[in-house]
This record gives sequence, structure tokens and C-alpha cells, in this order.
Amino acid sequence: QVQLVESGGGLVQAGDSLRLSCVANGSKLAFTTRTMAWFRQTPGKEREFVAVIERGLGGVAYADSVKGRFTASREDAANMIYLQMNNLKPGDTAVYYCAAGSAWTLPSTLTPTGESEYPFWGQGTQVTVSS
Repeated sequence: QVQLVESGGGLVQAGDSLRLSCVANGSKLAFTTRTMAWFRQTPGKEREFVAVIERGLGGVAYADSVKGRFTASREDAANMIYLQMNNLKPGDTAVYYCAAGSAWTLPSTLTPTGESEYPFWGQGTQVTVSS
């Protein structure tokens, strides 16, 4: 089991930036073996993939809607991942969730984008972008 806590959300204007953080409890060694991801959800819609960070070398893949504006990263020494969001748009308004894959387990692909690949979720942090 692992618990995830997100922070850094808030209310900003279009064009502004925000940095989200997510900290995981538990073993640092186990954390290094987890694929980590960010998702987001707006009311009435399904949760949407945003970015995934590979275990190990930390390669990253993004949803087309955020490519070039968002940067995801991980800091294994601190059991943390981050999502730097630049040039925010009203369409980015959502609750953002941190998600963790199982430790010591290879995912189905290096950069899984499906919710089912992530058994552990944070409580979410609200990001609101006004026009």
C-alpha cells in the first residue's frame, strides 16, 4: 500500500503557471520501482490522462492537450513527483490526481495511460483557470 498526497493547486488566470507536487509514503526503494502518473477530472467527465513518468530513467509521456506546456518529473530521493504547468488555459480547469503503479511490478507498457494500471490514487487538488 502507498498513500499519495497532492498539493499546489489553486485559482490562476489564463497564461499563468502552477506547480503541483505529490508525495508518497513508504519505502524509497519501492518508490523507485513505481510508474507514476498525473490524471485530471472535471465534473461529469471521466478521468483523463495527463502525464506518465517511467520508473528508472524517468522518461515522460504526455497527453496531446498538454504537450509543450506541462512538464512532469520525479524526485525519487524524496518520494515525490511534480507537474509544472505553464501557459494554463481555462480548459485545464480540473481536479488533478497523482497515481502510482504497483511496486516491484512491470506495467503493461513503459508509459501506461490507462487508469487501471494505477491501483493507488491521491485525493486530488483543484486547479481553476479563469479567462
